[in-house]
Amino acid sequence: MTRQTLRDLHTADGTLGFGDTAEIVSRVAGTVTAVPETGERITRGEELYAVDDLPVTLMYGSLPAYRPLKEDTEGPDVRQLERNLRDLGYTGFTVDEKFTGATTSAVKAWQEDLGLEETGVVDLGRVVFAPSAIRVEAVETAKGGTVQMGAKVLSYTGTAKAVTVELDPEYLRLAKKGTAVTVTLPDDTRAAGRIDQVSTVVQPASGQQEATTKVEVIVALTGAKAQKAAARFGSASVDADFVAGTRPNVLTVPVAALLAFSGGGFGVEVVSGATSTYLPVTTGLFAEGRVEISGEGVAEGAVVGMPK
Repeated sequence: MTRQTLRDLHTADGTLGFGDTAEIVSRVAGTVTAVPETGERITRGEELYAVDDLPVTLMYGSLPAYRPLKEDTEGPDVRQLERNLRDLGYTGFTVDEKFTGATTSAVKAWQEDLGLEETGVVDLGRVVFAPSAIRVEAVETAKGGTVQMGAKVLSYTGTAKAVTVELDPEYLRLAKKGTAVTVTLPDDTRAAGRIDQVSTVVQPASGQQEATTKVEVIVALTGAKAQKAAARFGSASVDADFVAGTRPNVLTVPVAALLAFSGGGFGVEVVSGATSTYLPVTTGLFAEGRVEISGEGVAEGAVVGMPK
């Protein structure tokens, strides 16, 4: 019997990359005059692409642009725009849900810096909102081509390294958002991570292949140390250790040492010299080939019998 910390641990294969991919579709039609490079990083206020030689700009926020923004407009999208204008260095207005004359002046200053007509109106399609800085995953349209409203222009990811793992449904208990995960990189460096997204992926049946269901988990690598360690690799296979539960400082025995009593319940054989005593035990966590036990007479260091 050994006293130890027991962990409900599962190691799964993962792919190091940048996490989920999202799409940007054009809300304006015309000739594409500029596109970014694949892998390029774009931050707040920078150009994503250009149509008819007019830039489409990235700003940060969770609410997609869905209407023109102009004086007397009110709503959370106004606050989102004003927050970005403030963070880009434009002043003279209050960040709230009201598009005032002061906001109009700030927008005109922003438009002047971008080489846009100084209307004070942010037309739909002139700004794209994303949660943070982006990395261009793929460009779907070429410079010199035409784009229609609603056409896909590019796909993107976040800029931070992340790991994508597909788990069988039986391991759903491990996939809790916010749970810590340890990632082992190709050079055996261990990096800290945390579950950021969980989704169910259903692959329909095709031919002789039956339908399958997987739990897709995105693990964000947390902290500068983990990001620096992962930056040396592009897309790579990694191991991800998920811990569903931890039992510190408990008595454990090998699972194979458990005996099923005829009247129900479990016990262990405690060996002392040439004699054996059979003790009933209560089981706890099963993990790592061992099981947590408790009960009268069990003690650290005791020798237990193993079936032959």
